[in-house]
Amino acid sequence: MFSRKLTMSIVAGVAAIAVAGCSSGVVSATSSSASPTASASPTASSSPAASSSSGGGGSNARSGPAAGGSSGTVDSVSTSGFTITTSAGQKVTVDETSSTTYEKGTASISASAITAGEPVLVLGTVNSTTITATQVTVQPAGSEESAASTAAGVVPFQKGAPATSKTVGQIPADYTQGSGTLASGTTANKATEAALAAYPGGVVDRVVELGSGQYEVHYIGVNWPHHIFVSQDFKVIGAND
Repeated sequence: MFSRKLTMSIVAGVAAIAVAGCSSGVVSATSSSASPTASASPTASSSPAASSSSGGGGSNARSGPAAGGSSGTVDSVSTSGFTITTSAGQKVTVDETSSTTYEKGTASISASAITAGEPVLVLGTVNSTTITATQVTVQPAGSEESAASTAAGVVPFQKGAPATSKTVGQIPADYTQGSGTLASGTTANKATEAALAAYPGGVVDRVVELGSGQYEVHYIGVNWPHHIFVSQDFKVIGAND
């Protein structure tokens, strides 16, 4: 009898240790899955996600949605927004809200003016290739195609194709991937517009202000460039992969 009780006690002790071990493993796994900080994310953000559709690149590793935008031609319109295709073939979903504003030139227009075939510039909060629009601007006819023809070597995204390694212009001396502070509001909008005018075809998914006062505009949906550099007066000064 004593031997049976001793055996049962040993078995129970082993089971308790096993359960404790499993529990600590769950806690450890949960802790390691915490969201990365904004400063830690850009190191793995050079190329579009492999799971993207054939229409173009997709999301990049980063901390979350940020100010940015894109430009392209409206494909389709729904009650909640519309879709566009950029000059490099990237598909972008645009979600509208009650606070979204609409412009054509310097004039305010209504949401109903956004129709298929219209070239538009969209600014807002970007999450991968979806933009929650704060401002939609109808651009002059042919502006996207004209810009695309004079862009400094934008390489459209092709699934499986290696990223292009190239640097043009001036790269700020204080720039390192992951440095700087996320920009928002008018500052982010101006930097985004400057980058899209010089390198149309992709999606700006964040703007970072560097210590020098210059800006790094992060670009996805194309194989090159992935980083566009903008001066304090919002002029594009360089780009790299």
